[in-house]
Amino acid sequence: MTLAASSPLQPGTSHRARDFVFTFSYESYADAHKRGMMRPPDRLVSTLIDSPDVRRVLVADPFRSWITSWVRALVDIRHRARETDKFRHVSPMRIARADPVHVDDVAAVYRDYERIVRRAAAAAQLEQPAFVTASPLVGGFTDLDWTGGALYYARDDWLSSPARRRYWPAYREAYHRIAASGRAVAAVSQEIIDRIEPTGPHRVVPNGIEPREWLGAQPTAPDWLARIPGPRAAYLGTLDSRLDIDGLETLALARPDLHIVLIGPVPDPTYIRSLRGRPNIHIRGEVRRHEVVAVLRNVELTLLAHRRTPLTEAMSPLKVYEYLAAGRPVLATDLRPVRGLGDRVLLAESVSDFVDLLDPALGIGLQEEPARASYIAANAWTARHREILSLLGG
Repeated sequence: MTLAASSPLQPGTSHRARDFVFTFSYESYADAHKRGMMRPPDRLVSTLIDSPDVRRVLVADPFRSWITSWVRALVDIRHRARETDKFRHVSPMRIARADPVHVDDVAAVYRDYERIVRRAAAAAQLEQPAFVTASPLVGGFTDLDWTGGALYYARDDWLSSPARRRYWPAYREAYHRIAASGRAVAAVSQEIIDRIEPTGPHRVVPNGIEPREWLGAQPTAPDWLARIPGPRAAYLGTLDSRLDIDGLETLALARPDLHIVLIGPVPDPTYIRSLRGRPNIHIRGEVRRHEVVAVLRNVELTLLAHRRTPLTEAMSPLKVYEYLAAGRPVLATDLRPVRGLGDRVLLAESVSDFVDLLDPALGIGLQEEPARASYIAANAWTARHREILSLLGG
């Protein structure tokens, strides 16, 4: 993927190709490869690896214990990084299995992490690399004076994550240090920008889509989906506390003719226990990437069935962009990041209120192909990445 002239890497000019370091937050390169490089940080890594305007890129995994790293290396052997002259990889390791909680201890840990990554960058012969991180702790607790500029890519507001509440003091301090450092910040929502209050270059860059996945002939519906009668409404994403269980139950009871299809990993089966056994709710769980595309391009309606929480208010839901890429109408909870996405997205105060908007949403129907293709081109990941990387251009 060639980065356009608006980025700091300008193809077609006499510039020298640039080196990059990229660090994940809590997942590794093997994790990203296993899921098909589909999440926003994964997509950015793919752009850096594919771009002819990047000379070398070093991808660093999160800090993990020796034991965890060795076990993961065995389990994920098919997905391990395969280095080339351009693509290098490092897995920083330590004794502790988890980050400390106290801010001073976190600072010490990430000074060690930075030393490991810096040595790997030197071994890879990177020259003043631009440094991009998806980790707030790496973004806030490192010096990075050896780099050619640093950027924090904020795809979530970690201070709104209930699952990581014990680390909130560290995240709060990391945000403060990111702001004070003047480092660039690209965030998926204005809420995250407002939370960090960066003093350096910053921009809201929402999520995007990969055109190669969504263009082309209509895929055949998976057999299991074809057996579910219409109309069918699909929700794609982790089936966790973001999902409004009570609202979905209300919708299913009020409209027994509507079949709700839930697709995604289930970290806590007890959370969705009340949905099981309902005749018009189908919990499929996690499916392969090509099947996700086939499902979304064959259902009649798509759902953003989120509860209203500080976390969901700060998200840029990737699923909504993919729903629209599939040409399907969207029923969504009225959250700030999904406002203004067009008249194919109908907003309700809560998931329970979807009942009143269901027929109007179904009446929107499928989008015409020229309009769908235009939407996909306008929201492609390559355009998003130009915006992100332009913040490093000085």
